Amino acid sequence: MKRVAPVIALGLSALLAATVPAHATGSRPLNSYGTKASYEPRQSVRSYQHAPRGYVPVFTETVSRHGSRAATSGKDGDLILGLWDQAAREGLLTSAGRRFGPDVRTLLAAMDKIGYGNLSGRGRQELRGAAARLEQRLPDLFRRIAQDSEPIDVVNSGEARAVASGNVFTDALAADDPALKPLIRPARTERDLLYFHKSAGGAAYRDYIDHDQRLAATLNSITDQPATRQAARRVLERIFAPAFVQRVADGEFSSIASDVDAAQAVYNLYAIAPAMSAEMPDGRALPMERYIAPRDAAWFGYLSDAEDFYEKGPGFADSDITYKMADVLLDDFFQQVEAKRDGTSTLGAELRFTHAEEIIPLAALMGLPGSTEAATPDRPYTYEDNTWRGTSVAPMAANIQWDVFRKGDTYLVRMLYNEKETAFKQGCRPVSKGSAFYDLNELERCFGRAG
Repeated sequence: MKRVAPVIALGLSALLAATVPAHATGSRPLNSYGTKASYEPRQSVRSYQHAPRGYVPVFTETVSRHGSRAATSGKDGDLILGLWDQAAREGLLTSAGRRFGPDVRTLLAAMDKIGYGNLSGRGRQELRGAAARLEQRLPDLFRRIAQDSEPIDVVNSGEARAVASGNVFTDALAADDPALKPLIRPARTERDLLYFHKSAGGAAYRDYIDHDQRLAATLNSITDQPATRQAARRVLERIFAPAFVQRVADGEFSSIASDVDAAQAVYNLYAIAPAMSAEMPDGRALPMERYIAPRDAAWFGYLSDAEDFYEKGPGFADSDITYKMADVLLDDFFQQVEAKRDGTSTLGAELRFTHAEEIIPLAALMGLPGSTEAATPDRPYTYEDNTWRGTSVAPMAANIQWDVFRKGDTYLVRMLYNEKETAFKQGCRPVSKGSAFYDLNELERCFGRAG
């Protein structure tokens, strides 16, 4: 969570305090994991529309977030264990709190074993399942790929978890159909395409994250509410005696800035625990929910979503700085289909593996469900008046897929978002009302690519 000095927020603090309700979670289900949510496909393999008569699949392309992973560092665990060890020495743990330390150490040991930030067993399961369902959805396409020896191109960001995700996915494809194995090209890295937030094309974006005072003020004002401090107190009092929690709030411990930061660390461990279920002794996620009540997990989930919304998603209504850089990835989607149509590509499939920092802005750029509404400066993001949710926009292994079908010289495109048939943005016309299929020429017009 971003923390900024109060002086930065003075210009908007009073205004935002009046417009962000204390119950900003609205009707949100009280189990928020934000973008750390584990993956579940959003549609059954047997429920997809059939292509219009005479059309056959000729190409598919995807971009996928890496699968579930370990936390990127042990910072949260180390921070909260420092407090826990002190409270244990002083006999100031609750009955639940006495179990908390051993649970955190079990979780940290598992993450350390696979490597912080690396793909977990659950992440591998997510990717294997996605690969199997891809073949099940398009059996005729993969038979054609094998029969005509069409290459399958694999591209990643170069980060270890994205590289591993691509390997797991393509290994699963080859295991299901060994004829595909020699057609899967060695994976290559394109950071400008799949890690653009850290590449040259993301320079203006990084300046926004580091220096934009409106962003800092907005996030500070959303976080710095009585509801946050109240939730933090409740979280910590599940683990520590009230007197110890007060000492944390009073700043007695130099290892932690505030009681909110301590509670945030507990939430972060709660959120990552499901991703590590396969590494636990019984193959089930640690029950970290016993240390954070549903309403408090939902509140900290909202704060996490607010940060992602403003830093990666639709953001402010008068700016496209958070998602404009995703143009490079959307262009690549179109270029791959156009090359297939124009006869300049022999690929059967294009598979890309990336990160939430790329999926979230691409969803905003494309106007995908949940990513269509930005926030105005005088009405900050809340769950009550905005449908953006990290758990649905970019869970672990989130994916966007375009399937291409041909009949003569006509090409149709179907989009899946987290494996659900999804309409293209408003203004794009499908081939018939309610159809999931769009003429490529229509998509080029709708997205301003028609010459």
